[in-house]
Amino acid sequence: MGLSKQAYKGTRDLFPVEKRVQEYMFTKMRQSAALFGYEPYDGPLLEEVELYKAKSGEELINEQIYSFTDRGGRFVAIRPEMTPTLARMVAQVYKESSRPLRWYAIPNLMRYEKPQKGRLREHWQFNCDIFGAPPMKGELEILSVAVNLMRSFGATQEHFEILINDRRVVDDLFMRVLQLNQEQAHRLYKIIDRSKKVPRSVFEQMVAELALPKKLEETFCSYVDLSSFEELFSFLEKLSLHDTKDYLQGFTQKLLEFELLDYVKYDPTIVRGLDYYTGVVFEIYDKHPENRRAICGGGAYANLLEIFNEGPLSGIGFGLGDVTLRDFLTTHQLLPDLSKADVDVYLAFQSEEGEVLSFKLASELRKRGVKVSLALSPLKMNKMIPTALRSGAKFVGILGDSEVSESAINLKNLLTTEQQRFSLKDIEEMKNTIFSSLEK
Repeated sequence: MGLSKQAYKGTRDLFPVEKRVQEYMFTKMRQSAALFGYEPYDGPLLEEVELYKAKSGEELINEQIYSFTDRGGRFVAIRPEMTPTLARMVAQVYKESSRPLRWYAIPNLMRYEKPQKGRLREHWQFNCDIFGAPPMKGELEILSVAVNLMRSFGATQEHFEILINDRRVVDDLFMRVLQLNQEQAHRLYKIIDRSKKVPRSVFEQMVAELALPKKLEETFCSYVDLSSFEELFSFLEKLSLHDTKDYLQGFTQKLLEFELLDYVKYDPTIVRGLDYYTGVVFEIYDKHPENRRAICGGGAYANLLEIFNEGPLSGIGFGLGDVTLRDFLTTHQLLPDLSKADVDVYLAFQSEEGEVLSFKLASELRKRGVKVSLALSPLKMNKMIPTALRSGAKFVGILGDSEVSESAINLKNLLTTEQQRFSLKDIEEMKNTIFSSLEK
């Protein structure tokens, strides 16, 4: 039996057309981060499993990591997420660094989970984080980065919304009102996280199994049914959680001032599964009925560095995967046509002399930033344009026998069919003609 030609389950072969789409998304990610002053970073593909045990949820450690013991006896894992690596790196430099730290990365990640729509075992993820910002300011900036990125793809409020919550609300409810122990609180977090994914009857059964006093059970169910900031504020007032209410009212006012509130909706079921979140948590949701799911998630954390015996450092960030983003862009028809290679001009010739001239011209144009695909063998005149079209070029440069004899080239715009003749010495004019057309 021969070797399979298929990629490992849950991974992808990124052929040029798929890679062009991915690079298009990556470019937008880098541009959006740069617009806000974020710097790129990266870390190792392998980390010791202890790092994830200290900072990630139990499900990740027990069921989802790819782990093995290396030849030195170290128990290591292929990174399933970037935040623990980020925390380890920040812990090394934050005391000597000016704040806030604004970092981003687009790491390759792997998790052992069931492949399904929008979720594979391997994916790339845009991670954007800010550390050491004043209260609320980091949250507002990170949400602004996320909105700016979505808008850079042409997405509007019709396409997506940001569902937001605050872990302080849930912690106050669990500890100050319901007075749960850690085990009960952990179980209720899981129930909240699953509440939208199961029928109401199943949700109520899960709550009933905790055997909470009737009044506390009703309070919890009332919380889960909240659907707006106004309802949340009334709920917090009723429970005398005034400090949390005041903070969130101030936060929503800032969302309004930063022109973010129209994108945001309060959702009590957004708690995010990872254990390190301590403040604002959010998910960007696709509004399309055929792709109604989270495409991005993030939140605030204050104690990310404690496993390295470092003090509190405020931080907030989000992750946006390339798989869910592509599904979103495809569903809303927001992807440009990337079916062909990004080539400015295809140079074709008929003779050996034309080949030499084409090679020299291609070299000069490339020095000036023109992307040139060069024919590797002579072509008949009737084959030049079809071959250029297949290459993805916007122009074809024709060096036939008559052009060679006159040291000239015919440059044809394949979109408009407009054709111009240039001397082979007029390289700057050729470049300007190509670039001016591409800018239109």
